[in-house]
Amino acid sequence: MALVQRTARPSDNLAGYFAGGEASRLALSDGSRVGVIGGGPAGTFFTHFLLRLAAAVDLDVAVDIYEPRNFAYQGPAGCNHCGGIVSESLVQLLATEGINLPPSIVRRGIESYVLHMDIGNVRIETPLHEKRIAAVFRGNGPRVSEPIGASGSFDGYLLELAASSGAKVVRKLVNEISWDGGRPQVTSSDGATATYDLLAVAAGVNSQALQLFGEVAPQYHSPKTLKTFICEFKLSPEALDRHIGPSMHVFLLDIPRLEFAALIPKGEFLTLCLLGHDVDNALIDTFLSAPEVKACFPDGAVPSPVCHCFPRVNVVAAARPYGDRIVWIGDSGVARLYKDGIGSAYRVAKAAAKTVVHHGVADEDFRRHFWPACKRIDNDNSIAKVIFAVSGLIQKLRFLRRGVLRMTANEQRRQARRRHMSTVLWDLFTGSAPYREVLSRSFHPEFPAMLCWNLIAGNAVRARRNGSEEPSHE
Repeated sequence: MALVQRTARPSDNLAGYFAGGEASRLALSDGSRVGVIGGGPAGTFFTHFLLRLAAAVDLDVAVDIYEPRNFAYQGPAGCNHCGGIVSESLVQLLATEGINLPPSIVRRGIESYVLHMDIGNVRIETPLHEKRIAAVFRGNGPRVSEPIGASGSFDGYLLELAASSGAKVVRKLVNEISWDGGRPQVTSSDGATATYDLLAVAAGVNSQALQLFGEVAPQYHSPKTLKTFICEFKLSPEALDRHIGPSMHVFLLDIPRLEFAALIPKGEFLTLCLLGHDVDNALIDTFLSAPEVKACFPDGAVPSPVCHCFPRVNVVAAARPYGDRIVWIGDSGVARLYKDGIGSAYRVAKAAAKTVVHHGVADEDFRRHFWPACKRIDNDNSIAKVIFAVSGLIQKLRFLRRGVLRMTANEQRRQARRRHMSTVLWDLFTGSAPYREVLSRSFHPEFPAMLCWNLIAGNAVRARRNGSEEPSHE
């Protein structure tokens, strides 16, 4: 559908800014209406914080959340029904904000990682008790899963929380965005229109909604993305306990174009997440044919997936994800590279809500008070690219893999007080710490010395593939 011709920019109706670059005159007031496109974590976190902060300053605003998906239905109709990892530190952080996730959402507690390489594998236990992570379904789960209701899904619970806080959930698809007298106007799939004082876009990079802003907000350029692969295998509880256990299984294999791969247990399902360059069926088949992968399944046979998709992920932040009366949050703006998408959605959504309530809804307000939070994540992603480049070298160079495996195995076996490699790998795989912290830990004086020693020792005993220096599958 063609977009309605823009009749006015929001700034066309403004008297301008105060002299000296002070805060703008654009701000919400009693009776203001806010539209939120997308009822995933970013949209619901934003709504929660907006309504809470507004109530604290006696500001009465109305919020509409446009979300056509029903999270109580089995996938893949709305997508996002399967993926989801939440660190316990994030769970605790949300609890301090009054967001207490019910136990029914957690499909399996992850207590360790198993790192698989062609030279062997090693189990990495959680460095600290509070660093465990929870595997969740964003929605109900794969298409063959049993119906559980919205309260059993992560996104469904957050959407119910937003509704209980006073937001109205509009079960309609947004077809068109335009300007109405300097305010954003939303046209939904049934032709109904609504004009808002602020529009928060939390649609995600896999949504068609981002294509609606080319003419309406020319300053905004959507994020660069990378195609991934996610699928679900259904296994018996006994098979999951025996072959997978309470662990996420991560693979560092020398497969061209493969960046990262993991198997994550969730209830009676096993989720495969595969990241790489130009992910296609050939790369997927190569990965699933690897002996290290097949060993994770009963009798070494990988079953046919019950559900699969090729979603895209944000790898480069959007250009200028804000303007007068409009802001992009979540994946449509900036997200942490490869990891902790829910955590970055929480941080950016909270920054946007604080800006809206305490400063205003003008372009300049978002630039001064919202954009710094986005830049912190974006700058951290620059460090992540260096870390993943090193990870790529480890995947390609066998002598590096031997050193990393030996150092990690020794730390785990000896219950070392300082688990340098184990902690770096845990935080890298879970996303529970910023990438800058992961990098800084590798500069600890003991880290390079121990790594060099293990590189020498590990390669000196490389013939002992099944010995204590290179542990076999547990």
